[in-house]
Amino acid sequence: MSNKRNRWLTILVMSVGVLAFVGLSVLPILSSAFQQNQSPRSAVPSPSPSGSPADLEAQAKGYELVLEREPANQTALRGLVDTRIEQGKLDALITPLQKLAELNPDQPNYQVLLAQTKQELGDREAAAELYRTILAKFPGNINALKGLSDLLMVQERPEAAIALLQDTIKTADEANKVQPGTVDVASVQLLLGEVYARQQRFDEALALYDQVSQINPEDFRPILGKAILLRTQGQTDEAQKLFASAEALAPAQFKDQIKRIATLPSPSPSASPAANNAAPVPTEVPTETPPAAAPVESAPAEPTSEAPTPSQP
Repeated sequence: MSNKRNRWLTILVMSVGVLAFVGLSVLPILSSAFQQNQSPRSAVPSPSPSGSPADLEAQAKGYELVLEREPANQTALRGLVDTRIEQGKLDALITPLQKLAELNPDQPNYQVLLAQTKQELGDREAAAELYRTILAKFPGNINALKGLSDLLMVQERPEAAIALLQDTIKTADEANKVQPGTVDVASVQLLLGEVYARQQRFDEALALYDQVSQINPEDFRPILGKAILLRTQGQTDEAQKLFASAEALAPAQFKDQIKRIATLPSPSPSASPAANNAAPVPTEVPTETPPAAAPVESAPAEPTSEAPTPSQP
């Protein structure tokens, strides 16, 4: 399995556990989040954190036997997804994820995970259709917005990604009047800032970060994003001040990550942002107690740089 595929599997495992966060924050792994929803009615094998290939296959077969008797057993479906991820069998995720999505129509991130899986398997058209279906019903779902904007970037359609996020921001007031909290404008702005950064449109990205900071000076995410961009541009001293400010404002679970990012070597001025930075800035901020599996990149969102893996302060 390639390094790219291994990295994607790691992100997917993290995202599945959150299913209410963006893939950009520090998330619990799938099995620990799913344990909260285990059904006492069935003898379902407990997912193990890891095991030999033979053990994992036996575990998967155990879940499949339960599902033969109880096709709607969500504990078994989640366990099967968890195990297949550990095995790296992405094609085997499609059926259980589809079933979970059908059983949980009000938890759109199962569909997000399904779209991510289809995209990784090369079916970009199906992935895009799924993302758009989710956004038609949940226009502010940050996981779907992140997934679709990333897909558009991979397709070399940055203007389409920008338009998607700008339109979401423009219609946010109307959506939030119908259903309060539908669109978290700050999170979408941070996601848009990430897209700008990936296009090396630094001034526009920085302007967005400043705008979010002005609205909520206690939000560490735009400060972190700005710090990463300034360091990418060689403004090391100013960046370090902002890293310190972001660390001071961030929830405890992000402080060590921010500190680590701040100590990374300054990038070469000639290198691209993608080459100099590992991940984006948190677009969402985690709640005190994340809801049970409902994915994610994932964690809060940062601009294309080394930011906490992670979805929400």
